[in-house]
Amino acid sequence: MRNKLLITGIFFSLILSLAGCQNENGQITRLSMLNGGKTFAVVTGTAADQFTLAKFPDAKFQYYNGPLDAAIAVREGKADATVYDKPILENIVAKNEGLVILPELLMKDKFGFAVQLQNQELKTAIDETVKELKANGTYDDMMKRWFPKQGDPAPMPDIKLTGSKGTLRLGTANTGEPIAYIDSSNKMVGFDIEMAAYIAQKLDMQLEIVNMEFGALIPALGAGKIDMIASGISITEERAKKVLFSESYYDGGIAVLVRGSVPETGNTSGKLNTVDDLKDKKIGVLLGGIHDEYAHQTYPNATVMQYKSPSDLILAVKTNKIDAAFFAHESLLEMMRSDQELAILGENLYRIPMGMGFNQNNDRLREQFNEFLKQIKANGVYDDMADRWVTRGINDMPVIDNPKNNGRLVVGVVSDKGLPFAIVKNNRIVGFDIEMAERFAASLGKELVLQDMEFASLIAAVAGNKIDMVDSTLVITEERKKQIDFSDPYYELGTSVFTLKKNLAAYDGQSDESAVTSFIQSISESFKNNIIVEQRYLLIVDGLKVTAIISLLSVLFGTLLGALICFMRMARNRILCTIARVYISILRGTPVLVLLMLIFYVVFASVNIDPIIVAVIAFGMNFGAYVSEMFRTAIESIDRGQTEAGIAGGFTPFQTFVYIILPQAVRQVLPVYKGEFISLVKMTSVVGYIAVQDLTKASDIIRSRTFDAFFPLVMVAVLYFIMAYLLALVLDYIGMKTDPKRNRPKRISQA
Repeated sequence: MRNKLLITGIFFSLILSLAGCQNENGQITRLSMLNGGKTFAVVTGTAADQFTLAKFPDAKFQYYNGPLDAAIAVREGKADATVYDKPILENIVAKNEGLVILPELLMKDKFGFAVQLQNQELKTAIDETVKELKANGTYDDMMKRWFPKQGDPAPMPDIKLTGSKGTLRLGTANTGEPIAYIDSSNKMVGFDIEMAAYIAQKLDMQLEIVNMEFGALIPALGAGKIDMIASGISITEERAKKVLFSESYYDGGIAVLVRGSVPETGNTSGKLNTVDDLKDKKIGVLLGGIHDEYAHQTYPNATVMQYKSPSDLILAVKTNKIDAAFFAHESLLEMMRSDQELAILGENLYRIPMGMGFNQNNDRLREQFNEFLKQIKANGVYDDMADRWVTRGINDMPVIDNPKNNGRLVVGVVSDKGLPFAIVKNNRIVGFDIEMAERFAASLGKELVLQDMEFASLIAAVAGNKIDMVDSTLVITEERKKQIDFSDPYYELGTSVFTLKKNLAAYDGQSDESAVTSFIQSISESFKNNIIVEQRYLLIVDGLKVTAIISLLSVLFGTLLGALICFMRMARNRILCTIARVYISILRGTPVLVLLMLIFYVVFASVNIDPIIVAVIAFGMNFGAYVSEMFRTAIESIDRGQTEAGIAGGFTPFQTFVYIILPQAVRQVLPVYKGEFISLVKMTSVVGYIAVQDLTKASDIIRSRTFDAFFPLVMVAVLYFIMAYLLALVLDYIGMKTDPKRNRPKRISQA
């Protein structure tokens, strides 16, 4: 018997050893290793679980709201893998360490627009649009723009929509780059969104984008809340029973993402001495900037990665995603004054002239500026400006006398260009460019009006006479000359390369900071990236307002409704009592999310109603069901003898209730009422299912932009806690005011 046990033990040990030899570190490297009942994190409402079961019948599932949440679950070890569209997973992997995509596709996939089953006319228009885009080359341009081999997608182009034939409502979800996502200006953009804009253009309609949870898209389409849906939706037989799909506009694939080691992307082959050492490194440039072409031509063997904003570029350098980056030399000088981690590599590489932009029909204003520029260069004012703003980094605006008696000069600027050119300081835009504009306006005797705009809108604004001139480090190019006229160059913008100090060969490491300081810097950077950069705090503020409005109005409506239901429940009329009983049973037995979607997609299916109003109705009805029972039990707990005593004392039944019963009931109901109130505030986090951007939805949008899984969630949790804490204080204060023991005057003891 002992020998049998020994042999059995050796047998199982061999099996375990062989299993371990498959992959020494336990990493999944191919699809076949996902057999054996592995757990998959999938996105609710997608067909990912169906695709997975077709390949792995024994798979287990965990459901999440979005692909980023599912990917984070994999990274944290809560699931073995996640399944989603390959372009979106590639974007997540590029911005999250510890994740890799398996080389084998789970299956090939086709994306399609979906319309209502009976809407053959819209389907035909979609198919014709896709065919035309592929024929005229626009589709190929979209593929290059949204699915670059390196870096982030390019900005979405401006597509003119007249809207003379109404509005086309597109339902989509914030699935992530590059399909559909919220950009830095809080607008929904992406491959699907651009395609939808071309469809609206063909139909001569405006495009209204309705952002909602992925799982709510098909119900919303069926209820007529939207006209079509597109969010990387796979064409499946099951979905085709409920919606009418267009022809496939994108043939992709379903990929599998697992935990895994990502190759180092920082400096891995030595320190940097000069810019020549960049020849085989990873280099960062701004997307669409003037440095992109130079980097590709000068360093053909380097990997050039594109970033949307300066903050993303700087963060990439700081986190070793790239070895170095190109940036404006003047802005780097200002940056080095406050950031001790970064350093400039080598000297200024080259310079490019900048000019003011003017409407092509406004030669007079352009000539006036050229004359003004000559004067300030001749009298030393220009040199003084350059010395203060660029060389010494003084960012205080001088006082400039201006009679302002000759009309207005409207100048388009971008307020967050950065010093020394333009920045907001004390709620005022200041900088080298701004002082230049103020001095020019003063020379004309005109009042300066600054129009803070998106950079991409400046040329269109001056070409359309919305503004008089552009003043925003506008590099003079032949392409731009086709649309606007430029002044004489007023500054030559330098270009330099910056990197981390520790990547420099000359760095001795003597200024390394402690771990505590590093941790503080990390928290500070997270705060800046998630709150300050791109004014993302405005998303939180707007979301907080929506949450507060829904919560307060729902409680008010629910309290009044609860009082009515309580009256009906305690009435002697059996019909009223029965109605109240049924209402309470149904509402308390129905999840609030289900109630919310029923009211929005069924009750108000044919009514164009604000989703916030629907949320107030749904949460108010739910709250009213619970409040009515609180009121009833509190009233019934008061001894009936007090009612009889009040009536015997000459009070009417109503006066008895108001002056005797109600104060006592309120004191008893307040603790439970407070708990339900706080629960309602937290329950409002599900309103994203009906396209309401509340506090939770705002954090989702921020996470989709920053790919920070920790900070936005903690921030929102803290905000919910603060709201709940303040509500508790208010209700406790009301409880103290209604307590007769506290209001009773103290007896004066007599000697």
